[in-house]
Parts: sequence; C-alpha cells; structure tokens
Amino acid sequence: MPTSEKIIDYIVKNGQASGKQLSDYLNEITPRAIRKQLKKMLDKGILKKIGKPPKVYYSLRTEEENLVFKPVDKATVQIINERYLFISPSGESKVGWEGFLTWCKKTKQDPEKTAKEYIATLKKFDKFRKNGFIDGMPKIKNTFKEVFLDGLFYLDFYSIERFGKTKLGQMLLYAKQSQNKQLMRKLIGSIRLKVVSLVDKYNIEGVLFIPPTVKREVQFMKELEKELHLSVRVISVSKLRTDIVIPQKTLSKLEDRVENAGNTIVVDEEEKYGNILLIDDAVGSGATLNETARKIKSKGLISGKIIGLAITGSFKGFDVISEV
Repeated sequence: MPTSEKIIDYIVKNGQASGKQLSDYLNEITPRAIRKQLKKMLDKGILKKIGKPPKVYYSLRTEEENLVFKPVDKATVQIINERYLFISPSGESKVGWEGFLTWCKKTKQDPEKTAKEYIATLKKFDKFRKNGFIDGMPKIKNTFKEVFLDGLFYLDFYSIERFGKTKLGQMLLYAKQSQNKQLMRKLIGSIRLKVVSLVDKYNIEGVLFIPPTVKREVQFMKELEKELHLSVRVISVSKLRTDIVIPQKTLSKLEDRVENAGNTIVVDEEEKYGNILLIDDAVGSGATLNETARKIKSKGLISGKIIGLAITGSFKGFDVISEV
C-alpha cells in the first residue's frame, strides 16, 4: 500500500494524527520521507493541518473544503486580500481571499457571487469614510443631549451587515480575548500611521488612553500606548475599583453607561493642554469618551479641542460591540 494511503487509513481511523504518531505507525519509513509525503498531500488539498509547532495535527479535508469554484477577477481578489480576515472556531487565521474562500465553503455560498456582494457592502459602508477615517460625530450628537467631544473618528466599523466583524473587528476581539501579544502588535502596527496622522493634523499635545474595566494579565490599551510610540505627553487617568466591577459592555441602557463612565473614570492630570486626543479600542454608545471629555473640560485642562478616536465603532447601536 502506498505511503499516502497508509496515512489516510490511519487518519480515517483516528480522526487526526501528529507527525510523531504517523512516524510510530509507519516505523519502516523515515521521518523525513513522511514529512515530504505530508507536504505533498497538503499541497494537493488532501490534508489540512491544525496548530503550530511543536503541536501540529493533520486531518482529511472535508468535501466542502475541496470544492473548486470559478476564479474571481483580480481587482476583487485584491480588495478582499486587503480587507478580509477569517478566524475559524478552532482558532485558525486566514487572511484575504483564502479566508474568504474558506468562509464561503463553510457557509455553502458561491464565492464569485458572494464576493461581488461583499464589495458592494464595503462600498456602502465606505461612504462614511473620508481620508481613511469614519466620522462618528453625527451619531454622538444624535445620542447625547450634551456632547463634550469636538470630534470623533473610527478607523473602521466593528461589523458590517451580513458579513459580520470587519478585519479590524476580528483582530481586536481575538487579540483581547486570547491575550495574544503578537496579534495585538500586528493590529497596532497596521493602524499606527493613521493615528500619527491624526495627532499631526490636530496638533495634539496630550493623549489619553481610556483605561480598561476588566482586569487581564495583558491589557490591550497598555500595549497600544507602548507600541504606538507617540511623541506627545500621555495624560494620567485611572479607573476606580468598586466592590463589584461592572464592565460597560454588560450595560444595555444608555443612562447606565453614562453613570458607569461618569462615576468610575478619574482624570488625574493637573497640567493644561491645547488639543487632546482620547483613544479607545471600541466605541458603542460613546458614553465613556463623552464623559471623559466632560471631566477634562470641567477641570479646565483644555484650551483647544478634544478629539476622540476609536479603533472600531458600531454602525447602528452600541449593543453591537457588547463582546469586546
């Protein structure tokens, strides 16, 4: 029996197999020969692998994963390569067209037709984008009676209709949930130039990073502050610890979010600034940014403008970002 058939036979019986398990099973074949055979089977699409060294397992590709579809035009593929990210339930990350194709196969959709619909949806949401930023002020003004921010921008929406979380939305969610520093740095590296351009455009003198509510070993906002390397002063701010920690994302009422932010965020700074930039990871209602801006203005720390910046923001309602 050929080596490839022996490998398939073993995986069919066991569901999946590591390289060592296959070496033990095929003890008459050298590990090097087995690795070469596995590579051929991966290249042919017979097998797929899950995990990273030192723990990698091989399994058979499903019928849906082996489906072949008509090619899509290069311009569409290029846009999808830049804008799409697929993260599987098991934690596999696939960027661009490969990820889009995987999602289409998983959801039994025709990639050619779905790709056109995806591009059309991007164009619909990109109408709100200007010079690489989404203006969040119209939403804030429609949400609050008093607005203390002088500007609010998103780098992207957290999610879009039908297609779910955007690339930035995916990266932000899983970077925080998995406490993955590498993914955090990758995300921060992809947005740094835009943040710097905003600092330059508004002559920002001080930047305030909204503190997290939930205690984690690796705090995304701390990594963001460290990795952005902004050449402006960082404004001191703290989040008060209460008997029971209530994260903003658990509150469904707008007035509760305002109360939470207003009573727990403390701006410790005493120095005065011209223009200030407030940075948050995800904006739903905007209550935290607006209340922080109110506190800065009530302390008389600002002589210019307060600009808010969120990595992602919700399109319709703040309940959309309840998971971050």
